[in-house]
Amino acid sequence: MSRMLRAGAIMAAGTMVSRVTGFVRTMVLAYAIGTAALGDSYNAAYAIPYSILDLLLLGVLSSVIVPMIVRAQQNDPDGGRAYEQRLLTVATVTLVGVAVLAVFAAPLLIDLYTDWAPGSRRFEVGVTLARFILPQLAFFGVGAVAGAILNTRDRYGAPMWAPVLNNLVVICVFVAYAVVSPAKDDIERVSNGELALLGLGTTAGIVAQAAVLIVALRRAGFSFVPRFDLWNARLGEMAKAGVWTIGYVIVTQLGFVLTTNLSSAAGNEVLGHGISPYTLAFQLFQLPYGIIGVSVITAMLPRMSRAVGEGRLDDVRSEFGAGVKLVCALMVPVSLLLMVLGPAITVPIYGHGANSVADAVYIGNVLQVYGLALVPFSVFQLLLRVFYSFGDTRTPVFVGAGTTAVNAALMVVFYVLLPAAYAVMGLALAYAIAYGLGAVLAWWLAARRVQGLGGWSVGMALTRMYLASLPTAVLALAAVWVVTQVFGGLGFVNSLIVLSVGGGLGLLLYLGVAHRMRIPEVNSIVGMVARRVGR
Repeated sequence: MSRMLRAGAIMAAGTMVSRVTGFVRTMVLAYAIGTAALGDSYNAAYAIPYSILDLLLLGVLSSVIVPMIVRAQQNDPDGGRAYEQRLLTVATVTLVGVAVLAVFAAPLLIDLYTDWAPGSRRFEVGVTLARFILPQLAFFGVGAVAGAILNTRDRYGAPMWAPVLNNLVVICVFVAYAVVSPAKDDIERVSNGELALLGLGTTAGIVAQAAVLIVALRRAGFSFVPRFDLWNARLGEMAKAGVWTIGYVIVTQLGFVLTTNLSSAAGNEVLGHGISPYTLAFQLFQLPYGIIGVSVITAMLPRMSRAVGEGRLDDVRSEFGAGVKLVCALMVPVSLLLMVLGPAITVPIYGHGANSVADAVYIGNVLQVYGLALVPFSVFQLLLRVFYSFGDTRTPVFVGAGTTAVNAALMVVFYVLLPAAYAVMGLALAYAIAYGLGAVLAWWLAARRVQGLGGWSVGMALTRMYLASLPTAVLALAAVWVVTQVFGGLGFVNSLIVLSVGGGLGLLLYLGVAHRMRIPEVNSIVGMVARRVGR
C-alpha cells in the first residue's frame, strides 16, 4: 500500500492543483457567459470533442494501449521504443484527419447532441463554437498517448500537471471575454468574433497541455521518429482487444447523447435548468474521483497488468483491495458532504456575474443528488480495471451496456414524471441508481475471475468508514440549519461559513474519528501528511 500511496500522492498533488484551477475556470465561465442559453451552447460544443475522443482513444487507452505498451517494454528487444513511436504516429495521423472531418460535420454533431431546432440561435451559436473547439481533438489525443507512455515509465507528474496550464489559458480567455464583450451572456447579441475568442481560446489551452506532455516525453528519453511501417504496429491485435472497449464506449456515449438531449429539452422549458447545470454539477461530482480515484487507478493498472502476466493472482487481489479501500477512505465522507453541502459549494463558485445565486443553488441541488453516486461510481471504475488487467475488454462492455440501459430507462422515466425544473436532478438520480447496480454486477463478475476479491474485508472497511463519517454529516447538517435559520439563505458569505464549519471542520472530525477507530487507510494518509509537515 505504501508504494501505491506514494505514487497516488504525487499524482493527487498535480490533480489537486489541476482541479482547483478547474474550479476557477468553471467559476469564470459561469461569471462570463452564465448557465442559460449561451452557456448551454458553449457546454454542448465543448462536450462533443471529448465524446469523440472517448470513442476513438480514451476508452481504449487504459484498457488496451497501456497493457500493450507494458508488454512491448517487457518483450521487445528495444524495450518497446519502436512500438511507442508507431503508436504515436498512428494517433497523430488519425486524429488530425478526424478533427478535420468533425469541423465540417459540426451541424450534424450539434443536432445529434441537443434538442435544439436547426436554425435556432442556440443551434447556430453551438455550431460556430464547435467549429472553433473541435480542432483540439488532434492535440488532446496526441497528448493522451504521450501521457500513457509516460505513465508506463512511472513518470506520473507531467500528465497530472499539464492540465493546469490548460486551465490557466482558458481562465485568461474567459476573463478577456468578460472584459471586452458587450454581449456578456446575451446569446442574441454575441458576435462571431467573440465566439472565436471563446472557441479558439479553449482550443489553445489543449494545445498548451499537449506541448507540455511532448516536452516531458522528450525529457524522459523518448525521441519521436514518425514510423509508418504500420504492419509492425500490432493494429490487428489492438483492434481485436479494443473492439469490445469501443463497444463499451459507444454504449456509454449513447447514454450521454440521451442525457444532453433531455437536459437541453429541459433548458428549453426552464431557462438555466438545462445542459449547463448538468455539466457543471457533473464536473464537481467528478472532482473527488479525479483527484483520488484516477491517481490510484493510474498507479494500480500497470502493476496489476504485470501481476496478471506473471500469474500472481494474489497480488492482483491485494492491489485491488488496497486500491478500493484507499479510494473509499476519502470518497465516503466526501459523498456525504456533497449530499449535505451541495448548494453551499456551488454558490461561492457559480453565483456571480451572469449567473444568479438561484442558478447556482440549482447546480448545488443537482450536485447533492450526484453525491449518492460517488462511492458506487468509484468502485465501478476500479472494478473495470481488474478486467482490463487481464486483457478482457469484453466483459466491461456487457456490464456497461446493462448499466447504461438502466440509466437510460430511469432517465426517461424521471424526465416524464418530474416537472422540467427538476428534470436534471432526475437525470443525476438515474445515474446514481444505475451505477450502484452496475457496481454490484461488476463485483460479482470480477470476483469470479480473480477467485475472490475479499468482499468481506472491503465491506467491513466501508462500514467502518461510513460509521466514522456520520459525525461529519451531522455537523454539516447542523451548520446548514444554523446559518440558514440565523442569517437567512445561502449567500456568498453564508456559504463560506457553512463550508468552513461543515466541510473543513467536518473533514478534520472524520480524520480524527477514523484515526481513533484505527482505520488503516486513514491512518496511512494521516501519517504521510504528518511526516511531510514534520519535514
